[in-house]
Amino acid sequence: MARSPLLEGLIEALRCLPGVGPKSAQRMAYHLLERHRDDALRLSEALRAAVERIGHCERCRTLSETELCAVCADTRRDAGLLCVVENPSHLQVMEQATHFKGVYHVLMGRLSPLDGIGPEELGLDRLERRLGEGELRELILAISPTVEGEVTAHYIGEMARAHGVRVTRLAQGVPMGGELEYLDSGTLTHAFESRREY
Repeated sequence: MARSPLLEGLIEALRCLPGVGPKSAQRMAYHLLERHRDDALRLSEALRAAVERIGHCERCRTLSETELCAVCADTRRDAGLLCVVENPSHLQVMEQATHFKGVYHVLMGRLSPLDGIGPEELGLDRLERRLGEGELRELILAISPTVEGEVTAHYIGEMARAHGVRVTRLAQGVPMGGELEYLDSGTLTHAFESRREY
């Protein structure tokens, strides 16, 4: 039995979400159309409003409805501490889980030449200007330890050091409550080599 072109279009549109394959998209589409049409309309209206009205903060590049996000507009934040994160969700995690009172630069990705993501796409020209302003004391790299993340961190670290800014990196290794026997050798090796005074 052939499905309607509208239903096919909805299923295909839902597949743009991360982790949603054909089966999941089909389940979502049927769920919304069978019994939850009001929710589907509310979802579409919220999505349209967000796409039309949410842009990027002029200073840190996170998602924002205003020219400056709440963090950048807060004059009580320490402008001498800059934390570099990959995306707005990482900024949100940092805000919720830590007591960090500095400011951010949001990359919106990692360096990946094969995918066409270079320094320009990550806003590194803006970061370079911030480094050149002379206000930064420390740049904290909060970038995932993937191959692309390591390359990105190295690139940004070199930029910051060229401006005489101290560069630090989030500690990596054994998670809180983790059992050593369940760690992979790379994580354990890194944790061992990065040990500190106790």
